Amino acid sequence: MEKFIARHAARVSCTLSGFDRLVFRGTLMPLMPDGGMFNFLTRAGVRLLDFKDYVSKTSERVKEAALAEAEKQQRPVEYLESPKTSKEDLAKRLLAKHPLDRPGLVCAFKAVEPCMSFEYHRSPDPKERGLKLRPRKCLHLYKYFVHPLFGFMNARIQTWFPFNVQVCLNGREWLARQLGRRRSGFRRADNCFPALDNPVLAQRLMNEQLETDWPAALETIARSLNPLHVDIFKASPMDYYWSGYQTEWATDIVFKTPAALAAVYPALVQHAMHHFKSPDVMRFLGKKAHGNFTGELTTSFKDRPEGVRVKHWAHGNSVKMYDKAGSILRVETTIARTNDFKVLRPPHDNPDGKLDWRPMRKGIADLHRRAELSQRSNERYLDALAVVDDTTPCSRLFDAVARPVLDGGRRFRPLRIGDPLDLGLLEAIARGEFTTAGFRNRDLRKLLHPGSDSLPRPQQRRLSARLSRLLRLLRAHGIIKKVQKTHRYQLTERGRLLTAAIRATRDANLKQLLHKAA
Repeated sequence: MEKFIARHAARVSCTLSGFDRLVFRGTLMPLMPDGGMFNFLTRAGVRLLDFKDYVSKTSERVKEAALAEAEKQQRPVEYLESPKTSKEDLAKRLLAKHPLDRPGLVCAFKAVEPCMSFEYHRSPDPKERGLKLRPRKCLHLYKYFVHPLFGFMNARIQTWFPFNVQVCLNGREWLARQLGRRRSGFRRADNCFPALDNPVLAQRLMNEQLETDWPAALETIARSLNPLHVDIFKASPMDYYWSGYQTEWATDIVFKTPAALAAVYPALVQHAMHHFKSPDVMRFLGKKAHGNFTGELTTSFKDRPEGVRVKHWAHGNSVKMYDKAGSILRVETTIARTNDFKVLRPPHDNPDGKLDWRPMRKGIADLHRRAELSQRSNERYLDALAVVDDTTPCSRLFDAVARPVLDGGRRFRPLRIGDPLDLGLLEAIARGEFTTAGFRNRDLRKLLHPGSDSLPRPQQRRLSARLSRLLRLLRAHGIIKKVQKTHRYQLTERGRLLTAAIRATRDANLKQLLHKAA
């Protein structure tokens, strides 16, 4: 990200990174294993023959208790017939119509939605007999709050066993309240900040948000959804297990004026659309698109009323870039499938166990890992955009490598931009996965010579030696540099500009080039 900021330092006033949208889900895990619900009923003294009547009456009690607060405070309660209704927009309209003078409940919505719930399954087969989780539809209650800590947010509860809960909040809402408490000035537009009196303080607060005691905070919200929780589960006390269903981590580059962003944004969009191929998405996310990957890698462009958005997604995770509030360039990484990533952590059931690279968990224990991974993803994306808007003529870049050079007393041949070998090499070293970590000889061998790992050892060594000579050639021309104390290489500034120029000229048609020349 430093390269991008340095490129646009004269135009940028500050940056801000942190969580945007956060969606948590709460599950009563003791009910979930086979026999979990049966064990609960046994402790509660409920016979299977009475199961249907018990859960129906319990559900009615939960609905009444959950809505009692809204009735007592005379807050709006509405039944939503259509799933297409934007609950957030409706809640904001109701808040404007029925304002609050302090944090509290805004409104409540009732909606019938799909869920998983228990049913008593009768079968001649004893193995199939008993309580089973089955898909069904049931009433869900949504509550919208102005929370004293999290600001405007919402939470939802399934009104039938196992009473699953979802909590949705926004990290920028939280930041606005924190800045207000410290009387630090800001200008807000939706969920971003075009102006901050103290950007350093704002970033420190966003970092501190990661230290929130999430289980305690979320459990309190869950109790407000179901005031009868303690009574229902008095025979088997249990709390919710909280997981991060979806997280959005946004990096905002705040430009000094809308005109400053407008001057570069079209070029950034064009570069992202034309040069970030589908596998780059995986690489920005710190993954590789390997041969056994069966997911879909997609890039899309959307011209919205509020601005232009470019989105790349893979397997439910995504990276997107868009403009906000006229002067903010936002790059945002969304993670929904955590199993696609590995993090260094101990075993789940042994916090003091050996550290190893294990799948990232959905549980909030790995929330800070998501933050780290998402921030690196945003940084890779921005660094890949750092070459855009450079005014160096392509001819100067091409001419500089079209002549032999002397390095260390040795003469090296020119680079041949039109030669498939040299061109393939230059395109390989510019791939997104190498932006921050760099690349090795064997990384290039796998790219340029697929299947070479299965070749006999002598052939592999000959290919590696050939690539070593080509890497030495690129170093002599100042295209790459060695990463100190490693076997890795990275693009130099010249290398980034040259490879960007190659991609731009190769992808542009004659009409585009003539237009730019004019």
